Amino acid sequence: MVIKRNTKGFTLVEIMIVVAIIGLLAAIAVPNFVQARNSARSNTCINNLRLIDSSKEQSAIENNLASGAAMTSASCTPYLKNNTFPTCPGAGTYTVNAVGTLPVCSLSGAAAGATPKSHRLD
Repeated sequence: MVIKRNTKGFTLVEIMIVVAIIGLLAAIAVPNFVQARNSARSNTCINNLRLIDSSKEQSAIENNLASGAAMTSASCTPYLKNNTFPTCPGAGTYTVNAVGTLPVCSLSGAAAGATPKSHRLD
């Protein structure tokens, strides 16, 4: 009697090696994804602050407001796209501040002209 051996499929050792390689790649990739997500949030926040500052200055020019005049998010909103005040991607809040001062984010205290640490030249 001849015993047929099933040669199709993978052995347990081969499957374990593949799983180990996938786990190693995931361990390398996950921290990079987290860093990229944080960098994207930071860049979005800084861009939103720049947009708020530009809309605030446009409003001040159009309404003949002097430097130091109080501004609100409602006075800036008509000068933003779709008449929508931006929201912080990190769930913080933006403070518009007076004319002539930069808006800030509650999370990092970043101002409109700030750059993320990864892009600083100092």
